[in-house]
Amino acid sequence: MKTTPVKGTADYLPSEVRIRDYLQSTILDTYTRCGFERITTPIIEDVENLDKSDGGENLNLIFKILKRGEKLDEAIASGDPNELCDMGLRYDLTLPLTRYYSNNRARLPLPFKVIQLDRVYRAERPQKGRMREFVQCDIDIIGSDSYTAEVELINTTAKALKNIGFDNFNIHINDRRLLKAIITGAGFDENDCDSVCISLDKLDKIDAAGVGEELVAKGFSSENTERLMNELADNKLTLDRAAALCGEQDYISNLRRIIDISNSLSDGYQVVYDPTLVRGQGYYTGTVFEIRSPEFRGALGGGGRYDNLIGKFLGEQIPAVGFSIGFERIAGILLEHGYKIPTARERAAVIYTDESFESALRLAEQLRQSYDVTLTAQPKKLGKLLSRLEETGYTCYYNMSDPEPTIHPLGKKD
Repeated sequence: MKTTPVKGTADYLPSEVRIRDYLQSTILDTYTRCGFERITTPIIEDVENLDKSDGGENLNLIFKILKRGEKLDEAIASGDPNELCDMGLRYDLTLPLTRYYSNNRARLPLPFKVIQLDRVYRAERPQKGRMREFVQCDIDIIGSDSYTAEVELINTTAKALKNIGFDNFNIHINDRRLLKAIITGAGFDENDCDSVCISLDKLDKIDAAGVGEELVAKGFSSENTERLMNELADNKLTLDRAAALCGEQDYISNLRRIIDISNSLSDGYQVVYDPTLVRGQGYYTGTVFEIRSPEFRGALGGGGRYDNLIGKFLGEQIPAVGFSIGFERIAGILLEHGYKIPTARERAAVIYTDESFESALRLAEQLRQSYDVTLTAQPKKLGKLLSRLEETGYTCYYNMSDPEPTIHPLGKKD
């Protein structure tokens, strides 16, 4: 039997769980104070819903669940591998939300401002910053097609990051429609935009030269490729230049409003136009955004507008936009920097013998007015116990064997 967790998953020590719980509760409190309401959905979804969700490359990372009993036997006998599975684990929280909204629409307000803090699952190749099981912290606004929804999501997400003590970040923003116009303006066919975007999404990994080589290898003309990469390379393409190329479209005006208002509300971060920002999910229809930090390569969260996804369930278009914090990456950065919970109470231990247990309980109840208190039986070797208490975050102890139990600070052996 293996004692280690499955690759891509993790065990967390009590000290780590305390920090993770604090971070999640602070994020949740921020979201709630900003008028969002929490829901929960099952981790299991119908595999047909997952397969038809336009999740981009994430569709290749779905953990699928085999049918059971006679249904599995029948599926195996059919010889069709597509018949083997009927359910799968959710790969993000957006598809479950759209199904949830479609099922509960009559009982929900419009617009619906919703919170989801939960685990999701992807069959990733495990590496630093990429887990197979991880937590996402999402807020979404369903039912509003106004730019004000994006501004509210950006402002609330930034506020949550600041409240947990993470402040070295900026938010990059783009619009899928603008990117498509720039790609077609460079000479690419409209039907080729998705393939081009898949390559552009690798800019932060293989740089502009690598993306150009990949586009040519796909069969696109070197002239069109060079024209596109000249516009996008080195962040030379400003929003004014984009407007000159495409005309001042409504989506460009919206992008200007979002950036200008968000920056006017900013508390130390910047919202910047990023013409190369793609986002991998295929369901995005307009604005897309990502959290970036110089302390970590890649995105620390992101989101965008997905106005067509709910329509797959309801048969009518319902506007929707969401923003997700990449909790694992941000928590990892904070833990690596020795993060301490700013509001944490001191932790005290009361060490008892069998004869003093009742008195120890009474003392612990008194101390819990000011401390988080644990009771522990007195071992033969007190020094080892005190060292372990100190290692796990306790700052003081009371020993009921003392004639008059009093506080002893840990780190000083009495």
